[in-house]
Amino acid sequence: MFNRELLKGSTSLVLLQLLNERDMYGYELVKELAKRSEQSLQVKEGTLYPALHKLEKQEYIQCYWQEQEKGPARKYYKITDEGKNVLLEKTKEWQHFVQVMNKVIRRTENDSI
Repeated sequence: MFNRELLKGSTSLVLLQLLNERDMYGYELVKELAKRSEQSLQVKEGTLYPALHKLEKQEYIQCYWQEQEKGPARKYYKITDEGKNVLLEKTKEWQHFVQVMNKVIRRTENDSI
């Protein structure tokens, strides 16, 4: 598990990336993120839904309701074209940030701790 502040700055990036791959509902986003990060990134509802609402307000994602065979309808989220553009920008920015941080702490991909 990482410090909450580290995750806070990258929440929109990971949500946009997951939604770029397929439409998902909230709980599905939480589970997929935890799975891909080997349980290192665990987002709680108090973080997830405000982040989704912010992305929706910025028009980077849209939501829709889908009926289920069993149980209540689910609210799904999908990335918009503007969201895809922002994802590309944020991904480039993230990659540059990682390169700079590695330089600052004088590490390369081949270094071991």
